[in-house]
Amino acid sequence: MIEVKGRQEGHPFTLAIKNSLEAMEYVPDLSTVATRLARRCWPGPLTLVLPASHRNSQLKQLPEIVQQAVAPQDTVGLRVPSHPVILAALELSAGPFVLTSANSTGEPAANTADQVIEALGDQLDLILDDGPTQSSQASSVVAVENNQIRLLREGLLDPDTLKRLSSLVVVIVCTGNTCRSPMAAALFRQQIAQAHNCEPEELEEKGILVLSAGLAAGAGFPASQEAVDTVSQHGIDLSGHESQPITGRLVTVADLILTMTRSHRQAIVAQWPQAADRTHLLCRDNCDISDPIGAAPHVYQQCAEQLSKQLAHWIPDLDFSGTTETT
Repeated sequence: MIEVKGRQEGHPFTLAIKNSLEAMEYVPDLSTVATRLARRCWPGPLTLVLPASHRNSQLKQLPEIVQQAVAPQDTVGLRVPSHPVILAALELSAGPFVLTSANSTGEPAANTADQVIEALGDQLDLILDDGPTQSSQASSVVAVENNQIRLLREGLLDPDTLKRLSSLVVVIVCTGNTCRSPMAAALFRQQIAQAHNCEPEELEEKGILVLSAGLAAGAGFPASQEAVDTVSQHGIDLSGHESQPITGRLVTVADLILTMTRSHRQAIVAQWPQAADRTHLLCRDNCDISDPIGAAPHVYQQCAEQLSKQLAHWIPDLDFSGTTETT
């Protein structure tokens, strides 16, 4: 492969792995930001270049010639390709694949099998033609060190997209996403903003997102009037809220999922077991937060007070790595 590519020393190949969890086998001390990008972008057009010097790295188990080809400078590029054939082959393989674009070093990437044949000709043993590539753009290559991102090659994912994908994301879940969870999300945004000496509206720009959803929610419904009135007493405008159901995508992007009841957590973990370690009951004392829907205003106020008290316990546990701190 080195000969076919005409690759010079110091220009390593990428390792293709099965999934984001496998990344920790090669980079055991995977950083928070790298974990977020891997979980949210893979399978997909992102190569993460990560420190590879950990003594427990599975890289040490690869043949020396492979180590030199993929990690010559104590960093390794990892990627989970999105093509189903490569993913299926990886699942059947005991180890990773060495991955590279089908072109000579320094030449434009090929987008069709004919272009591969023209560029590399009879140097290849096998070409599988599945039609043109989905995009003419190459994958993005990003180095992550000490939770800081450095774009090495811009591709399908531009810098603004990568910044959003590395954000801290909290998702708060109730049943219908019209009472408890929207109130909780609004109160939590307010608390985090106070801790960061900024306004709640500035959190997204700083890389902090607090969202809400419901296990049995429809899409686009407003918050209940009682919920709107209750949080307005805290200086919060909830009139623009639109409900949304919890989805696999929300679960995937979430760093922390907080549920109102134990049954909410059980339902999420049953459907998405990979999120078990990120899904928690909001109340630290293991009690459920009752649904105030249809109750008197003072019940909503009691609910908001309970939410505010319990949410405050979570702020010290949030990992703000990769976010923009206010000084």
